[in-house]
Amino acid sequence: MIHPTALIDPAARLADDVEVGPFSVIGADVEIGPGSRIGPHVVIKGPTVLGARTRIFQFASVGEDCQDKKYAGEPTRLVMGDDNVIREGVTLHRGTVQDRGETVIGSRNLFMAYVHVGHDCVIGNDGIFANQVTLAGHVKLGDFVILGGLSAVHQFCHFGDHAMAGGGSIITKDTPAYVMINGNPAQAHGLNLVGLRRRGFSKEAIRGLSEAYKLVYRQGLTTDQALAQIRASYALPETETFAASIEASTRGIVR
Repeated sequence: MIHPTALIDPAARLADDVEVGPFSVIGADVEIGPGSRIGPHVVIKGPTVLGARTRIFQFASVGEDCQDKKYAGEPTRLVMGDDNVIREGVTLHRGTVQDRGETVIGSRNLFMAYVHVGHDCVIGNDGIFANQVTLAGHVKLGDFVILGGLSAVHQFCHFGDHAMAGGGSIITKDTPAYVMINGNPAQAHGLNLVGLRRRGFSKEAIRGLSEAYKLVYRQGLTTDQALAQIRASYALPETETFAASIEASTRGIVR
């Protein structure tokens, strides 16, 4: 299960059935859950926790020191859930003591080739990050977020659940839940309707979100006015999620 050329620190904790390919290096304070497969030429540095059935392909770098110039070697962490897929050349960095001290990634995410996740990012579940997506430090992403290839997200930006960015987008503002954005700088282009239908959202929910989107983006209202009208007009969990993601914005939303 472990190739004889792999180098594994005695302080690393691997489940009994973990596979490790040739020339991979796993450092101290690394924990890897059952059913995981680590390919060849992978480097994993701790403190890092990888959940069950993690799949890592060749030349990925997981849990390395972050690139923040303030970082001074503190024992910060990377923590990942279950069933994540990390493709070739992906770089996932640990956190900094200036923020939460850890980078946190949920479960069932797909990181395609050469994706970079910076320090202190918080990523939800079921995301898809296409080739060469770059997340700066302190980025927060909800569940079911999709980022197209070559997209770049500025530090401290937030994405709500089910939001989507088209390929090559440059994102410097927060993206509300369910919204689809594209461009440089990124602009809102309606709801992620295809994603919502594929995930089984009801017609009532999609209709309510469409009306809520119009109130925010097309009626000339202030943000406070739009949110008040959404909450007065709709009592759907989805419209509340949409409104709450706007209300929580710290950088202002993509327009």
